[in-house]
Amino acid sequence: MQTRRAARRRAVGVAAAAAVLATTACAGGDLGGPDDRLVVWTMEAQEPRLAVQREINEAFTAATGIEVELVPVEEAQTVQLIQSAALSGQLPDVVSLLSLSFVRQLEGQELVDTAANAEIVAALGEDTFAEAALALSRDGDVQVGVPSDAWSQVLVYRTDLFEEAGLAPPTTYEALETAARELTGDGRFGISLATDAADVFTAQTFESLALGNGCDLVEDGEAALQSDACATTWELYGALAGQYSPQGTQSVDSTRATYFAGQSAMVMWSTFLLDELAGLRNDALPTCPECLDDPGFLAANSGVITTIAGPDTDDPGSYGEVQNFAVMDDADTDLAKQYVEFVMDEGYEDWMRQAPEGKIPVRTGTAAEPGRFSAAWDTLEMGVDAKAPMAEVYGPEVVATIAEAPTTLRRWAITSGDGALLGPVTTQLPVPKAISDLAAGAVDPAGAARQADQAVADIAASLS
Repeated sequence: MQTRRAARRRAVGVAAAAAVLATTACAGGDLGGPDDRLVVWTMEAQEPRLAVQREINEAFTAATGIEVELVPVEEAQTVQLIQSAALSGQLPDVVSLLSLSFVRQLEGQELVDTAANAEIVAALGEDTFAEAALALSRDGDVQVGVPSDAWSQVLVYRTDLFEEAGLAPPTTYEALETAARELTGDGRFGISLATDAADVFTAQTFESLALGNGCDLVEDGEAALQSDACATTWELYGALAGQYSPQGTQSVDSTRATYFAGQSAMVMWSTFLLDELAGLRNDALPTCPECLDDPGFLAANSGVITTIAGPDTDDPGSYGEVQNFAVMDDADTDLAKQYVEFVMDEGYEDWMRQAPEGKIPVRTGTAAEPGRFSAAWDTLEMGVDAKAPMAEVYGPEVVATIAEAPTTLRRWAITSGDGALLGPVTTQLPVPKAISDLAAGAVDPAGAARQADQAVADIAASLS
């Protein structure tokens, strides 16, 4: 019998869904599947990673007798495809690799079985998860998703250049700006910094710096991007982007390319950079002059920092993304719970093996073996066209720094109880638009802060 909740769910996004029904074929399979089959959508759609997921699913089927239909879905199409599936009553049982903003959008549309998610976390053991990662997957007492893994936004810097210049590691705002200034010149920039108005990567970069200074998106229910702490971040970002970074629009690709070419001394990127930096992916190889003879040169001469402390707080945070499983509304709940619990337990070491540099364990072990998954992650090999353990390439200190990231993660809006803002702020990009204007000299830091703050206030008003 169709419940009122299911009826409301199918009414969500009707107009948008009607316009995209024809796109469902792009997902590469029957999105709903027969009623007796567990259907799992995954946004981890690269073939090497799909192969690992298929192995996990085969092990699950062997252990339980439950068949799994794995449907790869391109991330850019997922919103439209879920709307179409909801309209037609063919939602999958489970969706994996949901970002914090996306899973909240789905929960807000009543498409997620939050009770099932909570039961999965309880069965696995709350104490086996990193507390910060688990908190980010909740909205009050509601378990929006089941955290599966995390990546961290990091500052990667040339240790050799810092040592030659006698510079301290860029762990603070002051050290970062000093290094950017001192290392700009002689054909090299101090840093490659995102300024693309149309890319969420720009927002991620800014938020990473902002969290280190206690700058929040919202305070006491009001937009707060003009606070004193945020003003300091806008000033720093304006100086870095305007004086010490390549000019013009700087994107996720161009910032990486400049660092890889040896043309900048620092770059802010996600931990997914690390296998490429080590020369383990043929489609994104380092191109610095030294790298021609030694593909591992940059990796050997790069340090990694997860938190850059600002002057206005004694409690700096770090930025990252916690990916989530979600049991969907009207799923075969028992089968879906078995599946997620299996992946997060028996299959978890293989799950992280897909891309260990960007799948930092948020479940560190089991009740019986508390450090089991963290220990396994330490030994996993990263890379696509070639493989190498992270510790072998970067050393145990860097690996330990990255492993600790899920314990210090924070995110705008979620920690202040305003998680509903995450989705529209992510899609409407008020911060990247202001940063683009700031970098181009169209506004000063105060003007950029005012512009972004007003845009966030308008978004918040539209949700009330």
